[in-house]
Amino acid sequence: MIELREISASTLPVACLCLVAAAGTSLAQDVAPEAPAYCSELKRIAALAVTKEKFATITGKPRNGNFRDAALELTGWRNCSLYGAGTYTCDSQALTTAEDADTAQARTVHDIKACPGEVWSEARDRTSPRYVVLHHAGRPLSITLSTDQTDKNEHVVRLILFVRRN
Repeated sequence: MIELREISASTLPVACLCLVAAAGTSLAQDVAPEAPAYCSELKRIAALAVTKEKFATITGKPRNGNFRDAALELTGWRNCSLYGAGTYTCDSQALTTAEDADTAQARTVHDIKACPGEVWSEARDRTSPRYVVLHHAGRPLSITLSTDQTDKNEHVVRLILFVRRN
């Protein structure tokens, strides 16, 4: 560390600029959104969704109805499954209250938008207080984030990724 008495009048402006630059870099790092742990899986799922095979490479065991287990789960999410040929869905971890689910939903929207290399934007004309619709800028994909209550009275955020057909 440099003590102020060691700085001469000629080096003072340079020292000040270095301090300002270091502080600015630190602030920029604090403000930049941190990508969620599931970004890499979400990117892979989005890429698979627009292929001819869709989710064939991550299709697992059959479930009730037209659902199947998803062999690729989003980190931190649970109960991931596939519905039909082109829909991927997961639930967040269990939350105690509906308000917690609302907060988690808003955070998830922010987190998905922060995924590096992906461009998701909110489709405000299709969004309501209970669900948010995100569209991918470069692919015909949408994500719906809704809040729900399970059979066990747990609150969750439900993520549904699907290929838009319009």
